[in-house]
Formats: sequence, structure tokens, C-alpha cells
Amino acid sequence: MSDFTLIETLRYEPPQSPDTGFARLRLHMARLSRSARRLGFTLPNDVTSRLERAVAHAACPSRVRLELARDGHLDIAVVPFTAQPPGTVWRVRIAETRLASTNPLLRYKTSRRDAYDAARGEWPAGEADEVLLLNERGEPCEGTITSLFLDDGTGILKTPPIACGLLAGVLRTELICARRARVERLTLDAVRAGSLFMGNALRGLIPARLVES
Repeated sequence: MSDFTLIETLRYEPPQSPDTGFARLRLHMARLSRSARRLGFTLPNDVTSRLERAVAHAACPSRVRLELARDGHLDIAVVPFTAQPPGTVWRVRIAETRLASTNPLLRYKTSRRDAYDAARGEWPAGEADEVLLLNERGEPCEGTITSLFLDDGTGILKTPPIACGLLAGVLRTELICARRARVERLTLDAVRAGSLFMGNALRGLIPARLVES
């Protein structure tokens, strides 16, 4: 339980953008602080100011990856980010790789990504934009880089509980707190029948369709 780092991936909008600054920064920092405390990581008290310095010269929307080591060492990488074009619908495939609902580390965003990398590797990029992982009971959990959301026609998105074996995503938390989503165990049949969305804090909500042929 010590050979990993904690990760946060944020979106930054430069001053000339309508939404300036880091998107969902408070939720990212709350998750990082909570994860560090629970897993015994040292968290520097100047993380936010280091993030601000890292994007000081960013002139376009950026993907900012923060990586925290157990001893408090912090790495920040900034690269340009391009949002999905309007009207984008992701093709989602189902992985043979399974998540273990009994693994408590799945609820934290860490560098331990063996299951996610294996699931992504099952499908070439030309056949899937995202890959959905199930747990040992066959319950839908999450994508390799996204949380799962389902619109079953009630107007409130459904998203699986953490107990199924999945990450406490920042976008997921935001939507639950805003009462735009609620936690509910999902079945694969429900996912097939409803309107599917995949999303994360970097990309937002992306409409998706399950492809099983």
C-alpha cells in the first residue's frame, strides 16, 4: 500500500476565457486532502500557490496533472487541452477486466492503474472512445478515465455507489451535491436501456452509447 502516488487532473482556463482559472479547484483540493490524510501522505500547505505558478504563462486551456508522493514531493505538469467538439458521442465498450469491490484503494485517484490500463488495452482506439468496467458481481462501475452516469428518464442522473468499487470522481461529487445525480446501484440491462453519459472533471459530461456488437 505504499508504492503509488496520489493524482489530481485539473482543467485550467486562461484569463481571456469566460471561465477563468481552475475548474472545480475546491473539490479537487478537498479530495486530495482527504486522500492524503486517510492514506498517510504528507500534503504541502502551498499546493494551490504551486498550481498557480505552474500555469502562470499558460495562454490556452490546459490539462494540469498534479502528482503527490507519500513524502510530500509534488510534481505538476501542464499541457494544452482541447475540449470535445459539440455533438460528440463516445462509443463505449465493455471490458473483460473486472474491478474488485473489496479493494478500498479504488475510491482514491492513484497511480495504481493496472486494471484500467488492461481494460483500455482490450479495445483499439478506433473501436472505443472509452471502456466500461464491471465489478466481480457484474455491476457497472466506471470507465477507465471517467465516472458513469445514466439517465433513465426521471431527469436525475444515476451513478453507482463507491461500494461497488470505483473512484470518488470530482465531477461525480459535484453533480451529487447539486442534486443533478444520485447514487444507485446499476445493472447492465439498465445501462443498455437508458441514456448513457461518461464524464470527469477535465472533460465534463459526454453523451455515450454502449457498443456490444
